[in-house]
Parts: sequence; structure tokens; C-alpha cells
Amino acid sequence: MTKSLDSRFVPGPTYAEMLDPRVLPAELRAKATAARQNEFDPANLFNITWRGPDDQVRHVVLPHELTDLKANLLVMVGRYFPSGSHKVGPAYATLMESELAGDAEPGSSTAIGPSTGNFGIGVAYIAKLKGYSSMIIMPEGMSAERYERIRHYGGQLDLTPGSESDVILVLERTQEYLQDPRNRVLAQFELLPNYRFHRFVTGRSALEAAKPYGNGRVALFVAAPGSAGTLAAGDEIKSVFADCRVAALEPRECSTLFNNGYGSHRIEGIGDKMVTLIHNVLTTDYVALIHDDDCVMGLELLERRGRDLEPHFGLPAGSLDGLQGLFGVSGVCNIIGAIRMARFLGLGPDDNVVTIATDGFDRYPSVLADLERRTGRLEASGVGARAEEIFRGGDAGDILDVQPQTEKERLLGYKQEVWTNFGYSAAYIGRMESQSFWDNEFDKITEIDRRLLEVRSTGNGIRDTGHGAGG
Repeated sequence: MTKSLDSRFVPGPTYAEMLDPRVLPAELRAKATAARQNEFDPANLFNITWRGPDDQVRHVVLPHELTDLKANLLVMVGRYFPSGSHKVGPAYATLMESELAGDAEPGSSTAIGPSTGNFGIGVAYIAKLKGYSSMIIMPEGMSAERYERIRHYGGQLDLTPGSESDVILVLERTQEYLQDPRNRVLAQFELLPNYRFHRFVTGRSALEAAKPYGNGRVALFVAAPGSAGTLAAGDEIKSVFADCRVAALEPRECSTLFNNGYGSHRIEGIGDKMVTLIHNVLTTDYVALIHDDDCVMGLELLERRGRDLEPHFGLPAGSLDGLQGLFGVSGVCNIIGAIRMARFLGLGPDDNVVTIATDGFDRYPSVLADLERRTGRLEASGVGARAEEIFRGGDAGDILDVQPQTEKERLLGYKQEVWTNFGYSAAYIGRMESQSFWDNEFDKITEIDRRLLEVRSTGNGIRDTGHGAGG
């Protein structure tokens, strides 16, 4: 097929520009900087990056007094991405690659976002900026703030029964939208732009963030998978530091990776009761279970009870003020899991542990209000005991080594069981049993970036004319 240019195309960044906006043309970067004042300015697409205005990777290092670790614990901060979460990155990448392939066209296509929240918010936001309508398919039991943000960006909602652990119902509903060729499903659980974004952008950003600390290496990368895109950062870290360990966290109440368990839980954005298609289980070394309410209560402690925590841990007054607003429930899950995994592995003062805070507190006031309704108000006298239980607790029995081949086969078999039901062949899934599959998908970034720069240089976009052969 031949391609013609579509003047409605709204350009965005390459993978290389998302990794480091300093490579942007000066005029374009100036527009992106100015766009921060108006979230609906399409130039904000060029602000999809882990870097802040100072060009440094946004992260915090948690006080050793809080973590009780010898190792350094770095938390990459995702709340400053456009739309308030790093999930906007894979949402953009998936739509961008669809446009380059001629599969999506602004003004004609509808972006479909199967999600439990942050990815759906990202899809609605990216669709708004690039001129698409959007439909977000989500469980009905998520936080009110998620639904409000999607509507704020003009997205429509199609709610399915259940909550976070009922994503299979979201995938089943998504199949209905595939019947209309005008719909473009940005399928975070199965399409590889999600993997590419996190391996290239998040993984390399994590490596840079760790350089000033300890021995400059990354000894442990920890993330709780929803789509499992973020875990792809571990692939990139391992390509540089082969001895790095990667740990996947999941709710104790929904221990799917741990022992094929099912159940409902309160950690929005993770624990989706499956091995996702884009999860490269070959590079996951450990699975650890975290109690869901430890994460909700931990968020309350860090967000609202910092002044009570500081004297308990021997910190100067105000030491924890800078953490306010930075974390959501899944971010606290990652922090708890990183602490427990670093302790389990016996990491020392030269070692760096990296984890992720996907979003910020702005999406969770209703979750803390629900916590207080369920458990009552936490008195100041009880803060220390609760903090000890959450940040110093944990059981080694909740950590599973999945490096043995038998564990890899179990996880790969479960992936095949899930995804052959959604139209993927056993042969395709079987190719994922080789690291070369993932490396080849990653290597496509060079050509994708070249093609996007080519399209941007024309000042227009791509339209399939329907004539000719190929494509």
C-alpha cells in the first residue's frame, strides 16, 4: 500500500527523545517547556520523560532510618509525567507505532484503552492531544479519582464487573471493540510498544539515576506488575549489569505469579490475575507477596503522618516532607517490596536498589477515606507500631525464587493458557521462551525512531490511500 500525508497528524517524540529531551531541536524543546503551563497543549507530548527541568532523572533516595537498609533505595518518580503517571509513556508509544503502521488516524479512529486506571488515563490524555476520541474499559471498583481524570480528558468509560483482579473481564469486553475497524485497541497487556518504552526509556533512566550512588551499579530492580511493562526496565538493566536481580511483586491476596492463586485486593494498578503477554518471565528472578492493606496504610503514614514517623525513626523534623504527594498505593507497594527484597538478599552499602512510583497521591484521597471508614482513625500513639510492622516486617516465606527452570515453565505455561484464549498462537507465545525474541523487539526502536523523524520532517502525518500492494 502507498501512504499519503494527513495534515491532522499531531507529532510526538521518538524513543530517544523520551529518554533524553536534550536531543530535541532547541525550538521544539522551548515549546515543550512552555506547554507545561497548559496540560492540553499538544507540545506536552514532548514532556513524556523521566527527566525534570534540570535534565536529571526524577527520583528520591529514601532515608536509611526509614528503610533500615544498608543499601541505597532509589524511587523513580512518575507523577510529573503529563497526565500524572508514567503510564502515559506506553500509551503514547502504542498509538504512535499504530500511526506509523497506518492503523490509526486522528479524527477517524477511536483509541480503546483496556486498563485499571493509569494507562486508561494516559490513553484518554494522549487521544485528546492527538485528535482521537477514546473509550476506556475498566473495572467498576477503581478509585473515583481515576474515573474523574479520564472524563476530564474527554474519555468515555465502559465499566466491567469487579475490581483490579478482574482484568480478564476487561480483556473479554475489549474483544467486542475489535469488531469495528475504526477502533484501535491500545492493548497494554499484549502489545510490545509497552515493553519497548520501559526497556529503553525507563531502564536506561534507572541506570543513569543510580550512577551517583554506592558503586554506581544496580543490584536489584523491583516492580509490581500490572501489565508488566515496567518490569522490562529490568531487561535493560541486566544487559548492563548481568548480576542484577529483578523482583516482581504482587498482592498476597492475589498470588498469581507466586502459586497461580486468585483473589481480590486493594492495590490499584497491579495484581491482574494473569501472566501478561508482554511479561518476559525469563528475566524475573523473584516473586514477592505484599499484603494489600500494608500498602494503603503505608501510604497514609508517608503522606499524612510524616511528623509522627520522624521521631520514631530518629529523623530530624521535616525530613519526610519532601515525600508528600510523590506516591500512590502501588508505589508504596514497590517501596515495601524493595525493602524486603534488599534485606532478603543481604545487600550492602555499595549496592543500589531501584524501584518505581507510578503515580502520586492525587489519585488516592478516596482510598485513604475508605481506610479510615474500615479501620478507624490512626492515633499518634499507634504510628510507630504500624510503621514497624509495614516497613520492618515481612516473611521470607513470601519470597519465591523463580530462577529454576521448573518455575519458568510454570509461568510460561500459564501465559500460554491465558493468551491462546485471546487469539494468540501457541507458536507465537513459544517464541517468547527465547531472550532473542525480546531483544529483537527491542532492536526495532532504531527503525521506529527513524521513521517517525522522517514523518515529522514533512510536517504532516500518514494516511493509507488503499492503493498498491505491500504495507
